[in-house]
Amino acid sequence: MENRNANGTFQKGHAGGPGNPYARRVAALRSALLAAVTEEDLRAIATTLVEQAKKGDLAAVKILLSYTVGRPTEAPDPDRVDLEGAQIEQERRYTPL
Repeated sequence: MENRNANGTFQKGHAGGPGNPYARRVAALRSALLAAVTEEDLRAIATTLVEQAKKGDLAAVKILLSYTVGRPTEAPDPDRVDLEGAQIEQERRYTPL
C-alpha cells in the first residue's frame, strides 16, 4: 500500500481513515435522550432498580453494584503480600538527595 511504510504503519503526513461515520448521529441521539430524561425520571428508574435488586433480580444487582461500587479489584496474591508490603515501605522511606 502506498500510504504505509515497510513496517506496515502509516507514513508521516497520511491523513488516516474516515473515522467513525456514525459518530455525529450517535451524538445527536444521545443529546436527544439526555434532553428527554429528567432528574426525577432517573430517580424513579434508580428506585425501581434498587427494589428489583432487593427482590433478588441478579441482573439488577449487577447493574446497581457496577454503577455504585464499581468493579471489584483483583485479589492480592497471598505469596506476594509480604514482598509488596516491604516494597511499599521501602518507597515511603526513600528520600532523594
